[in-house]
Amino acid sequence: MTVQPIRLLGDPVLRTATDPVTDYGPSLTRLVDDLLDTVQEPGRAGLAANQIGVGRAVFAWNLDGRLGYVINPVLTVGEDEEDGPEGCLSIPGVTALRRRATRATVTGTDLNGDPITVTGDGEMARVLQHETGHLRGELFIDGLDRQERAQILRRFRDRAS
Repeated sequence: MTVQPIRLLGDPVLRTATDPVTDYGPSLTRLVDDLLDTVQEPGRAGLAANQIGVGRAVFAWNLDGRLGYVINPVLTVGEDEEDGPEGCLSIPGVTALRRRATRATVTGTDLNGDPITVTGDGEMARVLQHETGHLRGELFIDGLDRQERAQILRRFRDRAS
């Protein structure tokens, strides 16, 4: 149960799809605890396991007083979409308008392997989509137009040097 360092853009773990969880033992409990501890740092709304270097399909969130996690999430989204500001802990200091569904649901399991469902609107829907994307090896910038994505990558690289 520790706040873990966040992996940054350029780390290959962020571009690698995570593996489904099949072992619900103590190492999974430690991972969930670490995700929950880490996502509670100020300014954080969601965190996927690969953002702390673990290639397992788990993410946590901390939004509007709701703290939780889901294992092996499967995402479904509504038809309505909107643009909204989005950033990523793995691309610090960068935000952009990203089009996302206004309503999203993830189904998965808890630490006991029992089914859970989480549904959210607005920012919670955005978090569910963003974190599920991470588990597939995607970053929010992948959904931006080519020119904007290139500008963001340049700005990030300039800051890192």
